[in-house]
Amino acid sequence: MATEKISTLVIGAGQAGIAASEHLSAAGEPHLVLERSRIAERWRSERWDSLVQNGPVWHDRFPNMEFKGLAPDEFAGKQAVADYFVDYARMIDAPIRCGVAVTSVERKPGGSGFIVETSEGTIEAENVVAATGPFQKPLIPTVVSEDAGIMQIHSSGYRNPDQLPEGAVLVVGAGSSGAQIAEELARAGRKVYLSVGPHDRPPRRYRGKDFVWWLGVLGKWDLETPDPSMEHVTIAVSGAYGGHTMDFRNLAAQGVTLLGRAGAYANGALEFNDDLERNITAGDGYYLALLNEADAYVKREGLDLPEEPEAKVLGPLPECVTNPVLSLDLKQAGVTSIIWATGFAVDFSWLNVGNFDAKGRPEHVRGVSPVPGLYFLGLPWLSRRASSFIWGCWHDARHVVEHIAASRKAKCA
Repeated sequence: MATEKISTLVIGAGQAGIAASEHLSAAGEPHLVLERSRIAERWRSERWDSLVQNGPVWHDRFPNMEFKGLAPDEFAGKQAVADYFVDYARMIDAPIRCGVAVTSVERKPGGSGFIVETSEGTIEAENVVAATGPFQKPLIPTVVSEDAGIMQIHSSGYRNPDQLPEGAVLVVGAGSSGAQIAEELARAGRKVYLSVGPHDRPPRRYRGKDFVWWLGVLGKWDLETPDPSMEHVTIAVSGAYGGHTMDFRNLAAQGVTLLGRAGAYANGALEFNDDLERNITAGDGYYLALLNEADAYVKREGLDLPEEPEAKVLGPLPECVTNPVLSLDLKQAGVTSIIWATGFAVDFSWLNVGNFDAKGRPEHVRGVSPVPGLYFLGLPWLSRRASSFIWGCWHDARHVVEHIAASRKAKCA
């Protein structure tokens, strides 16, 4: 089989790969996008049935196309998001080849460029853009032994309450995924235990504006470097049921038992850190600080936005927070399933070029690798806080393609 040659090869046809394709086409850069399955596959098959975006559709989209059939403040479901990317790829005539898996990328011997081995043959590329995103390898702690007789799945494998055996459910991790899954299970009548770690808890809306708007005008989307101490801090917010502020007091009122961060497991019991009240209080502090910043912005800019003093009134902490459970006998509690909403690790085992840290994260500056011709897109904090989001990824892709185009012009000069 003859070796195919292409100037730029983009690996992955999710939001990052499609954004890269749009900018490459606009810059007149020949390219090909490879996708091992279908466009936006993770939105289709690695999300629970009722998932919706955490941001309204006026915000969580590419600049050049709106969502069909949805009002600006609605939250798109997972199928609508997948369809959006299919439609977008069609609109920009993206050269996407689906059903092709990349098995390895090597430097081209004796020259610039790369040798890419795929399930359909070999490709030579001057540039490679790894656009496989951050959700590559689900992280499932090996805390609870398999012989405990409890069903254990990652949040990426959860679909709906009927999938789980009868009995109580322990959800570990209270970012957007864990908190929303716990709420869905509670609404379905399940007894739910939710392990809550450090988190940011923004308001869904405040003074008539969605929290994504506030993060924009307050400059928080443009934060470039996360505080190392906050590496595992997640955002607890929900677009489900029309969108609402995720207050863990409300989950407790629905019957959810809140727990601290999960610890060791022994003799049928799972231990939990005595940090629950601290985590809830810190989330409340983030929430109130954001409201105060918003008030200051309104005053400074002279905006006519309705005051909302009741938003700053927080109810008392529930009993499960002030008197937390530190050891839970899973059998006695009736727990028959555990959902690990514990995030993902990257997996670049197929990429045999570049430098990676101990956690497998690649070395780069705003997506530009120190290896000439190698680029990354779709990773958290690639350039700033917004990088993980659809619109933020689009702007990251523009920067990467500008670098590709500038490099090509330099070679031709």
